[in-house]
This record gives sequence, C-alpha cells and structure tokens, in this order.
Amino acid sequence: MDTNSPPTSVLLATTNEILLDDLLRLSAAAAITPLVEPDLIGLRRSWHSCSLVVVGRDLAEPLARAQPAPRPGVVMVGSALDGDELYRCAFDVGADGVFRLPDDESALAGKLADAVDGAVRTALTLAFVGGCGGAGATTLASAVAVFGNRRGLRTMLIDGDPLGGGIELALGIERDPGDRWPKLLNASGRVSAAALRSALPSVDGLAVLSWDQSDVTALPPDTMSSVIGAAQRSSDLVVVDLPRRADPAVEEGFIRAAATLLVVPCDVRSVAAAKRLVGPLRAVAGDLRVVARESRRPHGLSATDVATHLSLPLATKVTPERDLPVSMDQGRFDPHPRGPLSRAATQILDLFPTPESTAA
Repeated sequence: MDTNSPPTSVLLATTNEILLDDLLRLSAAAAITPLVEPDLIGLRRSWHSCSLVVVGRDLAEPLARAQPAPRPGVVMVGSALDGDELYRCAFDVGADGVFRLPDDESALAGKLADAVDGAVRTALTLAFVGGCGGAGATTLASAVAVFGNRRGLRTMLIDGDPLGGGIELALGIERDPGDRWPKLLNASGRVSAAALRSALPSVDGLAVLSWDQSDVTALPPDTMSSVIGAAQRSSDLVVVDLPRRADPAVEEGFIRAAATLLVVPCDVRSVAAAKRLVGPLRAVAGDLRVVARESRRPHGLSATDVATHLSLPLATKVTPERDLPVSMDQGRFDPHPRGPLSRAATQILDLFPTPESTAA
C-alpha cells in the first residue's frame, strides 16, 4: 500500500546491518519510510526531528554517555542475548521501552504503526446484517456511512460480505483506483491506519473497502481484525456490512462493533428467518438491536411487533425509497435528504455517541 505519511516520522539509528535489516522490514510492513542514521553523530543531529527514535543496542551506551536532552518517543532495540546493560542505558536516556528481537517483534511493529497513526481515535463502529435475504442491510449501512460522512465524521465503510453484490457497485466506484480486500489478505498484526485509509477508493471523503471481481470468498479472521482495528484508529465512524453466515472472520466484525443492527422486513417469514439468527448474534454482538423495514403493502407486521417477536430493542424503522434501487443500479447512491432512508440513518446515528457529539 502507498502512504502519505511523513518520510521522517521514524528514526532508525544503528551501525548493525543485521539489526537494520530487521528494522527496515518492520518499517516497510507499517508503510513507513524511516530516516536512517548509522552513527552517534547522525543520531544526535536528528534527535528531535522524528516522532519515534529507535536506537540499536550498539549505540545505546554511546548515547547514554552523551546525555541527550530528554524527549518522549525513544525506544531501544537489542537481541534476546542482551543483558541488563540495555535496560540501564534505556533508563539513563529516559527511553519509553526496550524491545528484544525476535521475541518482541510484534510489539515493536505496533509501536512503529503508532508513530504513523498519530493520536489514536475512538471510532464508533456499527455492524449491519440482514435478518433474511434482500432485507436491505447493505443499503442502510451505506446510508449511515454517507450521512455520517456528511456530518463531518471521518468515516470508513467496510463491505464484509464477499458473496454480496458489492457496496462499491452501488456507490459507482467499482472502476476507481485503490485497494480491495484481496490486496489485504496477508494483513495481520498491526496495520497502519494512515496507510489503509490512503490506499482505499473514496466517495466525497468517505473511504470504502469492498471486493473486486476475483475468486476470493473468505477472509482470515486475523485480517478482518487487523483491518477493522486500523479503520477504528483512523476514523470517527466505521460502518461494517456483514453477511448472515457464521465464520471466524465475520464474528470478528460483530465482536469489534459497538452495536449490531439487524435489519428485518415486517412480515412473518422474514421475522421467522431472523429469529434463527438472534441466538448466534447474541453470542458475539454486545449491543444487538433491530431495524424494522416496513412494507408499503397493508396487513404487514408493525415495527413494534417485529421487535417483540425477536425480543430485541427497536433501533428505528425504515420504509423503501421508491427511486433508490434504480439509482443504485446506475451507480448513483443518493438518498433523498428528507426521505425515509435519510431519516432512519439519522436516527441511528443519533442513538450512539460519536467523537463529534462527545466533544460538543
């Protein structure tokens, strides 16, 4: 993935070429282009120029003797064979921590990613799932993401269903450049939030992660977890559209969501199908609520009836928007600002605190 992060966000200082190779490999995995200083003079010259300074064992003692000005964001890196001397040097310099490779490689990778991501955000994460086929969960998820983005929330929309129709088709961005899920299949551990956001296609600032036309039909759970984690660190609002089938990757999506919205049409057969999902969803979703999709036809169940039959709190109700399916087929997702979909999306956003409302 490409990144727009500053090339000097991380300073690597070591004369040990083997250690430097390891540090450069971890930096590349975090989408970082570091500044490399191969001696004490360069390290001291660049001491205040980067958000994170990584000092190799070989320069730890010379640096401690030089008594540099204290600063945050310094770590020391050695091997499993290094003794207590490395910790003494870290104490003398005021380093934030010591990492011994290879045992602490994952922890150091996270530290490098933090240097790129900057201040950690606390994103509101909402998962959407249909209670039956054609329930309209994808449409509602897209609407919540679009209207959240219009509120000024830094938003990411994630399509977690490889067998669905594809959110990007509805948004009309299927030919836009950017990464899709298959490009991220090997992602695990800590994924750079800044690199992820910059690599995705977007619509008016709304970042979208969807699927291409490849044969990939499943995700490793580590990939789902890592990618949603990166989305949460770079966003105010993360909206995840998930399938009804149970697998470990899908469960990760529900577990990481603050709330799950089960979209159910107001008819007996749909409610019966949705009822079979409620038990498995309760096991992985911390806050499960129902969105009742009302029909324009008479004699259907009411929204209250649906919530009662499923023993779930009613988040809101929504009715179909007449012209929207045709627009979506044409690659235009543009709900009417005062239409039923807009009202439902707004009501859902109002149910949950976001960084915008928390700061108010």
